[in-house]
Amino acid sequence: MTTAPQRLFIGGEWTEPDHGHYEVIDPATEQTVGLAPEASREQVYAAAASAREAFPAWSRTRPEERATILDRAADLMHRDLTANAALARAESGATTGTARSMQVAVGAARFRRYAKGALEPVEEAIAPQINEAGPMGRAGVFGAVAVRQPVGVVTCITSYNNPWANPAGKVAPALAMGNTVVVKPAPQDPLSVYRMAEALAEAGVPPGVVNVVTGSGPEAGEAAVDSPDVDMVSFTGSTSVGRRIAEVCGRGMKRQLMELGGKGAAVVLDDADLDAAVAGIGTTFSFYSGQICTAPTRVVVQRGSHDALIEKLVAYAGRLAVGDPAAPGTVVGPVISAAHRDRIEAYVDLGRKEGARVVTGGARPSHVDRGFYVAPTLLADCTNDMRVVREEIFGPVVVVVPFDDEEEGIALANDSDYGLIDYVWSGDVARAFRVARRLRAGGVGVNTIGRNMEAPFGGFKRSGVGRDVGSYALHAYSELQAIVWPG
Repeated sequence: MTTAPQRLFIGGEWTEPDHGHYEVIDPATEQTVGLAPEASREQVYAAAASAREAFPAWSRTRPEERATILDRAADLMHRDLTANAALARAESGATTGTARSMQVAVGAARFRRYAKGALEPVEEAIAPQINEAGPMGRAGVFGAVAVRQPVGVVTCITSYNNPWANPAGKVAPALAMGNTVVVKPAPQDPLSVYRMAEALAEAGVPPGVVNVVTGSGPEAGEAAVDSPDVDMVSFTGSTSVGRRIAEVCGRGMKRQLMELGGKGAAVVLDDADLDAAVAGIGTTFSFYSGQICTAPTRVVVQRGSHDALIEKLVAYAGRLAVGDPAAPGTVVGPVISAAHRDRIEAYVDLGRKEGARVVTGGARPSHVDRGFYVAPTLLADCTNDMRVVREEIFGPVVVVVPFDDEEEGIALANDSDYGLIDYVWSGDVARAFRVARRLRAGGVGVNTIGRNMEAPFGGFKRSGVGRDVGSYALHAYSELQAIVWPG
């Protein structure tokens, strides 16, 4: 698949990039998918200025009008589902099923959700307060209301692991609340986000409300953060990059929403259903080749179940079809790039040197002769001080750490710089909930890797700042204003 050279989307106009184009590569074939635009710093600033100019009018539009546009955009994204999914598959390396159901379909569903979100009340009544006469004025009964107001111009910097759902999860609630946006997609798979912009433009989003800028290096992203027209930065990506963005935001007192790295602990207790636990943990192998921050990559298993769990995980990995993500039946596709494949392989080699035992995987699949593939890999005999246990690998690699009693298991799970989503498997639901409450993570799955998409999402510790998803996303993209009056 090769598309015509893409142009930037600034102020409602498709604009030629100042710095030409760069190639977007299909991770499965190593062929060119298309040409993405290289924006200059000045063009990114122009995009932010367009968003600033569009903000007053958009923020004052009736919520019903914003809802109609977002709903229409969802229709258009779904109308072009097949073409959109083909592009997403080609540039991200996701399997066809994942590209259709978890990328494009989820992206459209998020616009649908926040079309409804635009109609949610933004005022919350506060109980009246009786004030006595004093330096602040006469005695009286004072009423108050808390009102959620849009933040202003929001820069949305999105991750490569889902070029539809991740941008939609930022853009849709931001627009629903009356903000305007500058979207800076990941450099590896930005073309899908331009398709999203096309749908929004066709749906009737006014010029300047949505802007999309891209670049293969750091220049575009840096400009999208430090532009004086930007009020807030919403970022999904690594903790190291998030820290640098936070430093810039701190200097300008810009609001932040940070969804950063993860090293999810899967605590498997001795009374767990091991088949259910393996089905959940195995998604690190099977879903998007482990390139997902919520993956249960760090298994903390009670010693009595350790050997049986290892055996079942090996069998699970062995049943997974690895290969062309466009082929029917493929479960494990490539990782995003050659550089990332090399990084994952370096971690596996490091694990060997640290004393971990490679139980399965650990080498490139022998039956594929091109593409950026990593075989599902399981490392046993791990301890919590190993780098492969402590650092986010972001690939189809699971590490296993044994423990003796419940207290030790909780301590091992919490001994991490990260705290995004952890998991507990136990046949005793009360026990599982007791353990879950003690885990230092923004979310905990009890006997499931499933998510409730109205529940707050975000991390403790170095896994992020703030919460989104459901109505929490509307809160994240708003400021609270208090209005007080005498009764």
